[in-house]
Amino acid sequence: MAAKQGLPTLALRVLEEALGMGLTAARDTAEAVAAEGAYYLEQVTVTEASEDDYEYEEIPDDNFSIPEGEEDLAKAIQMVQEQATDTQILEQKTVLPSKQPVPEVIEDFLCNFLIKMGMTRTLDCFQSEWYELIQKGLTELRDLGNVPDVYTQNMLLENENKNLKKDLKHYKQAADKAREDLLKTQKERDFHRMHHKRIVQEKNKLINDLKGLKLHYASYEPTIRVLHEKHHTLLKQKMLTSLERDRAVGQISGLQATLKNMEMGHNYHASEIRVVPKREKENALEGPTQKGLREAREKNKSNTKIKDNTKDSEFPTDMQPNPNLYLYKENICPAKVDYKLNNIFRLHELPVSCIIMHPCKDILISCGEDRLWKVVGLPKGNVLLTGFGHTDWLSDCCFHPSGNKLATSSGDTTVKLWDLSKGNCILTFEGHNHAVWSCTWHSCGDFVASSSLDTTSKIWDVNSERCRCTLYGHVDSVNSIEFFPGSNTLLTGSADKTLSVWDARTGNCEQSLYGHMHSVNDATFTPRGHMIASCDACGVIKLWDFRKLLPIVSIDVGPSPGNEVNFDSSGRVLAQASGNGVIHLLDLKSGQIHKLMGHESEAHTVVFSHDGEYLFSGGSDGTVRTWS
Repeated sequence: MAAKQGLPTLALRVLEEALGMGLTAARDTAEAVAAEGAYYLEQVTVTEASEDDYEYEEIPDDNFSIPEGEEDLAKAIQMVQEQATDTQILEQKTVLPSKQPVPEVIEDFLCNFLIKMGMTRTLDCFQSEWYELIQKGLTELRDLGNVPDVYTQNMLLENENKNLKKDLKHYKQAADKAREDLLKTQKERDFHRMHHKRIVQEKNKLINDLKGLKLHYASYEPTIRVLHEKHHTLLKQKMLTSLERDRAVGQISGLQATLKNMEMGHNYHASEIRVVPKREKENALEGPTQKGLREAREKNKSNTKIKDNTKDSEFPTDMQPNPNLYLYKENICPAKVDYKLNNIFRLHELPVSCIIMHPCKDILISCGEDRLWKVVGLPKGNVLLTGFGHTDWLSDCCFHPSGNKLATSSGDTTVKLWDLSKGNCILTFEGHNHAVWSCTWHSCGDFVASSSLDTTSKIWDVNSERCRCTLYGHVDSVNSIEFFPGSNTLLTGSADKTLSVWDARTGNCEQSLYGHMHSVNDATFTPRGHMIASCDACGVIKLWDFRKLLPIVSIDVGPSPGNEVNFDSSGRVLAQASGNGVIHLLDLKSGQIHKLMGHESEAHTVVFSHDGEYLFSGGSDGTVRTWS
C-alpha cells in the first residue's frame, strides 16, 4: 500500500523534473524569444520546497527473487502484482506539454519598436515614465495584456522582407557586373575577330606582293644573262686591244731604232720609204678597236661642242591664261558617277603603273613594270606603238603640250624623251641616285621636272640637255610632281607626309602643306587650278585651297592605300585608285562617294577621258579596264 501511495508522488516528481518546476520552461521560452530579437516580461511565482517533507521511495530491483524459506503464496502474489504495476508505470511514456510561444507584452513591444527606429531619447523618456508609474502603483501589469501575434508576425515578415530586399539588391549588382563582363567579353571577341580578319587580309596581300616580286625578279634573269655576255665580249675586246697595243709598241720601237741609226750615219737600205701624213700614219698603226674608240671620242667631243654652244632655255614670264578656267561654266550638265565596266585590255605582263590621255586625240599611253610603254587606240584598245629602252620598270609618263613627244620616268634612275612619230628615244636625262617616281612637262614644252626616291626633284632643260635646278627640302622619297597649269609653280608630294609648292625659276620652296598622317602617294591640281587633291598610304583624301594654301576637307576611304588621284575635265568628280582594287568616285558638289568594283587585284592608276564619258584604270594584273 505504501507503494501505491507513493505512485502519484513519483509521477509528479518525474513531471516536475521534465518541466523544470515550470521555471525552466519559462526561462527557455524567454531565451528562445530573446534570440529572435524580442524581449518579454513575465510574472512568475516561485515556491520554496522543503527537502525534509519529501518522501523518498526505494525502487525495487527488476531481478526480484523470492528468498528461500519464505515462500508464502499470498505474499508472492502481492509482490508480483507490485512488480507488474511498477513495470507499467515505467513503460508509460511521459508526454511533455509543448512549449507555447509566449506573447510579447505591450511595454516590451514599444521598447523594441523604439530601439529598432533608433529613437533613443524617446525610449529613455518612455522607460523613465513607465517604471515611475509602476513604482507608484498607478499601473498594473496584468491589466495591460499582451501584443497580438499579428504584430509580431508583421515584424518578422518585415525583417524577412528587408533581408530579401538586401539579397535582391546583391543579386542585381551581381547581374549588372555579369552583364558588364559579358559586354566587355563581346567587345574583346569582336576586336580579336576584326584583328584576325585584318591579319588574314594583310597575309593575302603579302602573298600577292610576294608573287609579284617573284615575277619581277624573274624578269631580271634575261638581263643578267645579257650583261654576262657583254662582260665576256668586253674581256675579249680588252685582250685584243692589249695585243694590238703591244704590236704597235714593237713597231714604234723598231722605227725609233731605224731613225737613230740613220742619224748616226749608218747605211740603211729600206725596200720602200714613203712619207705619209701624221693622221694617216696613226690610222695605219692603230687596230680596229682603237679606231672605234677614237671615233667615239671624236663624236663625243663634237656633241660636247654643240651642247656648249646651245644656250639654256628661259622660263616664260608672260604665261597664257589657263584654257580650263571657263570650262566649268560651259559644262553645266550634271557630273557623271554611274560608270560600269565596259571592256578589259590586257596590255602588259606585269603591273600597269601609269595611264595618261593624249591632249588632242582619242589615244592613251600605258606604262608597265615590264619596261614597256604602249600607245593604245580607243575605243578598240589596239596597240599602235610600243616603246622600249628603259632597263627597269616604268613609273610615270607625261605628254608634251603639243602631244608629239613623251617623257617617261623609270626605276633605272633616268628620264627619257621620246618622239612619238618614230617611237625613238631622242634624249636621256641622268642625274638621280635612285629610282625616279614621277615626271611632268612645263606648259611651254622646254622643261621637264622629275621626282625621285633620293628625296630630290630636278628640273631639266630640253634644249641645253642638262639639269637646270635640283630641289632640296623633302626628307623622304618624293612620290609625285606636277606643274601648275600655265605657270612656273611646281607641286610635290612626299613620303615625309607633306606637300610642297616650289618656284621653278629659283628652286625655292614657297610653301609646305601639313595634314597627312601617312606617306603622300599622289597630288594633283584641278583643271581650273584653284584646288589640290592628295591621297596617302592609308586611303585618306585631302582637298586643299590653292589660293589660301589651307585644307578644305579630309575624306577617309581607307584603310587600303590610295595610289593615284585625278579630276575629270570639269573638276567636279575626283577619282582615286585604291590598293584593294576599288575605284572611289567623289562628287565634290554632293559629297557622295561611289565605288567601282571590277579589279581583281590592286588598282594603280586612273584617268578620265576628255569628255568625261569614259574612265580608264590600270591594275597590278597588267590590264587596263574601261568604264562607261
